[in-house]
Parts: sequence; C-alpha cells; structure tokens
Amino acid sequence: MKRLNGMDAMLLYSETPNLHTHTLKVAVVNAADFDGEFSFEFFREIIERRLHLLDPLRFKLIDIPYRLHHPMWLENCEVDLDYHLRRVQVPSPGGRKELDEVIGEIASTPLDRSRPLWEFHFAEGMAENRFALIGKVHHTLADGVASANLLARLMDLAGSATDDGADYPVCAMPSKGELLRATGRDHLQHAAALPGLMADAVRGFVRVRRRARERRDHPEMAKLFRTPPTFLNHVVSPVRTFATASLALSEVKAIAKSFGVTFNDVVLAIAAGGLRELLLRYDGRADRPIVASVPVSTDKSADRITGNEISGLVVSLPVHIDDPLERVRLIALATARAKEDLDLMGPKLQGRLMEYLPPLLAPAMFRWQSKHADHNKLMNVAVSNVPGPRERGHLGGAPVSEIYSVGVLSAGSAFNMTVWSYVDQVDIAVLSDDRTFNDVHEATDAMVHSFAELRRAAGFTGSPTEVTTAMGPARASG
Repeated sequence: MKRLNGMDAMLLYSETPNLHTHTLKVAVVNAADFDGEFSFEFFREIIERRLHLLDPLRFKLIDIPYRLHHPMWLENCEVDLDYHLRRVQVPSPGGRKELDEVIGEIASTPLDRSRPLWEFHFAEGMAENRFALIGKVHHTLADGVASANLLARLMDLAGSATDDGADYPVCAMPSKGELLRATGRDHLQHAAALPGLMADAVRGFVRVRRRARERRDHPEMAKLFRTPPTFLNHVVSPVRTFATASLALSEVKAIAKSFGVTFNDVVLAIAAGGLRELLLRYDGRADRPIVASVPVSTDKSADRITGNEISGLVVSLPVHIDDPLERVRLIALATARAKEDLDLMGPKLQGRLMEYLPPLLAPAMFRWQSKHADHNKLMNVAVSNVPGPRERGHLGGAPVSEIYSVGVLSAGSAFNMTVWSYVDQVDIAVLSDDRTFNDVHEATDAMVHSFAELRRAAGFTGSPTEVTTAMGPARASG
C-alpha cells in the first residue's frame, strides 16, 4: 500500500461533477509505412506486454474507514483490459479537428473510482492511416514529469529488453485494522512534523514579504489576489472542449535565443499574445494584466512514474501590452520574480501543507467552490510547459508523430494550455468548457498568430515553418 501525498489528495478531493481532475495524454501514431496492420487488437497486445512496466495503471484507490486520513493506493491490482481499453471512431474526414472533438467528448466524463483510475481510447478512422491513443489518467496518479516518464515506458524509447509481459504479484485487500493502524502511524508522524512545518512556513512568508518590499510593485504587473474578471472566468461546465496545434521547436528556441530569455518565457509570451487577441474579441478589452498559474516540478527524476511532486508559480501575463517585445520583457521579469518567491518560500512547502487537508471537510469545500466560483482570485488561466521525449517514440514499431497533454480546469477558470516539446516540434493543447468559446480552435489559432508575431518581433522573416510530421492544422469555423 502507498499513501497519497498532500498534492495527490488535494487533486482527488477537488474533483466535483463539473471539475474533473483527470489529465489527457494523446499520442498520434503514423502507420502509413507500418509493416502489418496497426489495429486495436495489436495495440491491446502492446499494453498486455508492457503492463508490468506501467505500475500506476495497476493502482486502485482505497478509502480509509471513517475518512480518518487520505486514501491509499493498493498496488499491483488486477486490471480488466476489456474495461480500460476502448475503441472510438473519429468522424470523416478524420483530421485534427475531428480528433480534437472526440478528445473533448472523452474528457467530459469522470473516471470510475471503483477501478484503477485510467482509460485508453484507441481512435480509428483518421486520415492518412493515422491512429491516436487517448489516455485519460487521473491527475492523482501522475503529474507532468511522471506522465512523461510513464509514456516513455509505453513507447519504444529506451529499448524493449523487458517487454516480455512479466508477471507481477496480485494485491490482497488490507483489513480494516491494517488500514487504521497505518493511519495511526502516519498521524503520529504528521503531528511530530507539524511544528517544523509551521516554522518553515512562517520563515518563508517573512522572506517573501521582505523581498516584495525591497523590489516594490511593478505598475505593469498583476497583483496577488486581484485577478481581473474575463470571459475565461466563470462557473465551469462539466462539458469539455479541446484543441491542438503544432509549432517548430527550432523556431521557438530561436526566438528565446534572440530575446535572451528562457524557453518557458517564450511559451508564456505565446500564451499572453494569444490571450490578448481572445480578450479583445470576447470582452472587447484587454486593459489589465491577468494571472497565470504555472506548475513546476519539484522532482524531475527520470525514474519517477507516479505521484505529484509539484508546486506552482504565479506569473503576471501582460495581455494589456500591445508591443510583443515589451510583453516578452515583462514576462521574463515576472517569471524571475515568481521563481525567486518560490525559492524563498520553499519549493516543497505547498505540498507539505497539503498533507494536512482534512479528508472529512475538503471534498465538501471543493464541491461548494466548484458550484459557486465565477471568479478565481488566485488565477485567470493555467499554462504548463512539459519537456517531452527528445527521441522519436514508437508503438509496436509505428512512429509516434505527435504528443499532446493537458491538465485540469479549476474553479472559476475555464482555460488550461499545456505545451509539450517532442523531438523537433512543440505540441500545444488547450482545454476549456462549452461555455467559453464559439469554437475552441479560436484559442489555438490565436496562439499560432501570437507565435508568428513573436517571430517577426525577433527579426525572422517569412511564414513559420510547417511541421510536416504533424496533422494538418485545424482552423476555427467562421
């Protein structure tokens, strides 16, 4: 058995009927030159052979009697592949837009907590002999880094020497007494750790407050707990919409080098420019900076395939600034300040505090918030940047041409953009609900426009390079 850590538990407790906390991992397979038939049955064989390598897919959630503590994972449980592996048909003509619509439908339903918390949907009917593996995995199981490592185990990346379908021990359900004894031991450890945690928290808050006074407020940056209302912020619907786009990795890196900023700064600048366009269209104004929640990993181990070892940056996005060069400058400053604050506070402090969430009260608190929050004072949007595999992956010998990933929507915030860099491309995914956009591909169109604007500002001429390995672009209707 394995106890959920604080972040894991928070992601579990915060799931409500309209705020699902599963993540999506999408691998597009190009089987045009595959020697044989790439089929659902073939894919099922791959999963059967590799299930012993994918430990979190064999975890099952166990509640503690009387909710006296966070739930636990029961490891090495039997998996019913007839339930977890599913086939889905992509409507004609089977391009990016049709696939994105299918993914949105899959994202709109919660996972069954009585089973291991994942599903894989095998998407057929796509153009040019492509297929897509759509993974719906609960965020409680894995964060972005763990998901990337898990995906690497599924694909043929690091060799297949252990791809033999090895047996693994099957779990036995613990007794009520065993669960309560484990709960008692953990509570004693938490009680002993609490004074040190409180001291670290106070020191962290004092350091951050002192540093904030030293550098003073910047007039062009958003202030904490003062996020402006936007069309992106409302009570979130349970229905999900999904859109994707691909950019050339070399060009994103070239922009970062030209401006002398980080890759992540350019990702946030793309987001800021795209969101500015959307705010002007839907709200008729973009006159104040907005706030992005940017998750960061506190454990980037290549061997970690489960758990949430994350914290978060609060980054001001200067959507009110028309000049892209000035937006980049302000974002670089905002991210530097956010990183400094996180270091001063302690990168793991958020996760340590979450250990003390009350299991009896937290789910009800999150449910109330999800029903009533039409404005999130902490954040307007979520923007993630995950470094994916640098090497081309394969599934059973067929190359994986694109990888998309996206996290969750939060109370009062109906926009999540996640960027995965994969081999030589940058794959962008946007998750929203059906109350936000007329067509969610307006969001990815805006990001592509913002990218082109940044290229011009960096002195590059011509159109952005087409990513020929990816599906053709999907434009918003109308």
